[in-house]
Amino acid sequence: MSNRPDLPPEIARRRTFAIISHPDAGKTTLTEKFLLYGGAIQMAGQVRAKGEARRTRSDFMKMEQDRGISVSASAMSFDFDGHRFNLVDTPGHSDFSEDTYRTLTAVDAAIMVIDGAKGVESQTRKLFEVCRLRDLPILTFCNKMDRDSRDTFEIIDEIQENLAIDVAPASWPIGVGRDFIGCYDLLHDRLELMDRADRNKVAESIAIEGLDDPRLAQHVPAALLDTLREEVEMARELLPAFDRQSFLEGHMTPIWFGSAINSFGVQELMKGIAEYGPPPQPQNSADRQIAPEENPVTGFVFKVQANMDPKHRDRVAFVRLASGHFERGMKLTHVRLKKPMAVSNPVLFLAADRELAEEAWAGDIIGIPNHGQLRIGDALTEGEALRFVGIPSFAPELLQTVRATDPMKAKHLEKALMQFAEEGAAKVFKPAIGSGFIVGVVGALQFEVLASRIELEYGIPVRFEASQFTSARWVSGPKDKVEAFAAANKGHLAHDHDGDLVYLTRLQWDIDRIGRDHPDLHLTATKEMMA
Repeated sequence: MSNRPDLPPEIARRRTFAIISHPDAGKTTLTEKFLLYGGAIQMAGQVRAKGEARRTRSDFMKMEQDRGISVSASAMSFDFDGHRFNLVDTPGHSDFSEDTYRTLTAVDAAIMVIDGAKGVESQTRKLFEVCRLRDLPILTFCNKMDRDSRDTFEIIDEIQENLAIDVAPASWPIGVGRDFIGCYDLLHDRLELMDRADRNKVAESIAIEGLDDPRLAQHVPAALLDTLREEVEMARELLPAFDRQSFLEGHMTPIWFGSAINSFGVQELMKGIAEYGPPPQPQNSADRQIAPEENPVTGFVFKVQANMDPKHRDRVAFVRLASGHFERGMKLTHVRLKKPMAVSNPVLFLAADRELAEEAWAGDIIGIPNHGQLRIGDALTEGEALRFVGIPSFAPELLQTVRATDPMKAKHLEKALMQFAEEGAAKVFKPAIGSGFIVGVVGALQFEVLASRIELEYGIPVRFEASQFTSARWVSGPKDKVEAFAAANKGHLAHDHDGDLVYLTRLQWDIDRIGRDHPDLHLTATKEMMA
């Protein structure tokens, strides 16, 4: 890290990060407050708010607004404290984890949101593992401190034990639940007080000289003050002090305490990202590492979102810029199709409000509207044939056949399914024998989302029916062996939307049998999405 040249100031002030958490830990609320402080929105909406006026800004799919959950990852950019924040909100719902995995390939750091009453939950652990694989630096925000939460030391212990990472407290809560009045900022020796009356107001902060400052007593009730002094003394002896190097290498996480819905602790967290968070990092490609300060523009597609605006049938490819200074109207090479592509109307996102981007730098996330040329994993460069690695595609765990209730609409259904497959919302397999399609997803809720989107966006009522198959594996190996295998197992084979061969299985026994009978073939549960 230390021997790399200094980044140009425009790139160095970029902070690209994702927010991860278990469902309902308060991730979308935190995102809202970030936008509020970044001056991006005037009034924060709760995920469940009164009336349409205050619907959450980062949930734009109809289903997200109805159910109060975030289904697709959305990206937003705003300025704060001299830095440009690129924030990617990810769905916490485990059924949408694949979208989240891919999103994490496009960011330099992650914020893990934990519910103060529940601690580390199953989904948090799963997402954390992905961050671990990529050595992403992680900042932790312990939310909902204004409700009855667990003991602070207990929460920190749980993170250290479950996730095997050092935790350094950046702030310390004063009081718990009803008595929660604010935090003591351990990194800057400041007192941060919470104002419960006005949720959209910024908390006041009082600079003090350490914990023995007599001014503390004017703001903090005596009983709470004694506990605070005692706990902080213990924390400073028992827990490691914050070390930026160790944090950037992914071995340590600083933890802030607060309550997102009361706008408390959010600003400290944002300042923490600005001060300690990593600037844009080098990205890996198949042949070499791409440094952000290189002049030629390069970037990769990590997500495709169709029909963000139902009035226009459009698709937007979310592109993470890996290097260079991008300007509107630039001609970039689409590596997979080996064609030039003029990017004349790239957009920056403010949730559903899109603005035309005139320029963007390495680390930024821009959207490129297109008609299906761009897929997940595609590289855009100024001519160099790069292939970015590490964007996974997972084998689905649930398979169902899909049919249009009106047989005349079968052709339209095929088009709709292909679009969802390219978006990465589901895997679509066309069996070698018979008609119809088999749709594979990672979680059961996705079938509902697909059915509702096909009906809303294409006007085709569909029904999903149980399929005889339970899982799918991609087949690879020498060509003649694959063909011999295909001829022998016609009833089990299908092709995915890229035309790759897929073997559909009923039992684990099928997979074992093929390992025995066809030792030259590989059956894999993941496929790298690359150009």
